[in-house]
Amino acid sequence: MPNIGSLEASLKRSDEIKADLEKNPSHYSMLTGDRPTGRLHLGHYFGTIRERVHLQNLGVTTRILIADYQVITDRDTTANIQDNVYNMVMDYLACGIDPDRTPIYVHSAVPACNQLMLPFLSLVTEAELQRNPTVKAEMEASGHALTGLLLTYPIHQACDILFCKGNVVPVGKDQLPHIEITRTVARRFNERYGQVFPEPDALISEAVEVPGLDGRKMSKSYGNAISISMTPEQTAKLIKKSPTDSERTITFDKQNRPGVSALLTTSALCTGRTEVEIADEIGDAGSGALKKYVTDAVNDYLAPIRERRHRYEQDLDYVKDVLHEGNRKMNEIANRTLDEVRVAMGMVY
Repeated sequence: MPNIGSLEASLKRSDEIKADLEKNPSHYSMLTGDRPTGRLHLGHYFGTIRERVHLQNLGVTTRILIADYQVITDRDTTANIQDNVYNMVMDYLACGIDPDRTPIYVHSAVPACNQLMLPFLSLVTEAELQRNPTVKAEMEASGHALTGLLLTYPIHQACDILFCKGNVVPVGKDQLPHIEITRTVARRFNERYGQVFPEPDALISEAVEVPGLDGRKMSKSYGNAISISMTPEQTAKLIKKSPTDSERTITFDKQNRPGVSALLTTSALCTGRTEVEIADEIGDAGSGALKKYVTDAVNDYLAPIRERRHRYEQDLDYVKDVLHEGNRKMNEIANRTLDEVRVAMGMVY
């Protein structure tokens, strides 16, 4: 995490941007994305995708990256990656991303963006890369030795943000170090070679905590995630198997009743009610009644999204066209930016 002073400054700047976004959305350009490691779930939807759709609809210039190269920062295989990418596009479209306004593209299809890694790496020190808390956390979580790709992951992210001249980046507070190193790269490049890149600001999102069905973080690897692509029957089966406890009266207590509380939070997000309201309504009807309530809430909320998704499942050619067009648009932008960088560096031959 950044120090308290820089956090306060980032929060203040973020609040100023949020206030201006509603009035001048066209002044802002942003890039967001996900790694294609599996199906997107409710944690992704409430955590980031819903806000992306909102900003797109406001009129902010938005782009979405499917970060296929970042899969191999901490994994030894790219098995199923093509299927994961296509399904991710379906999820985005079903959730309301409009490809005419928001290009969807993949890392590996935009070589000019990745080529920026070389000049950008010359602008940072090894110590600065080693200090990045995300690099440390990913290394510890993976159990792998630190790879060169994971070490330079923050610079890869800087390439993603800067090649399309992004000036705002939606992040949680824990990701502020990434934005700081991107700002550092932009500033040092501009100082050394001339003004090319904006110094992007963090658009700090209010973290929506979406627990998995067992109270832990929602994650595909834990088997506790409700995927957007699940059928209503699969959703019901997963919720039915979720752990609760032996106490019959339903109460919201995250610390002492993680399973029950996770179910209450899931239903609260899908209904717009509070956990306590739902708990009071169910009362002593027990965990069976709670699970039925959660199942109905989730399936009702996701019904229109799943209906749209089903149409895309039947039209893979359209899904591929969306990706190809997104790749084309972003290649045009990346090639222009790389040309600017070459001119600034005197590398035009």
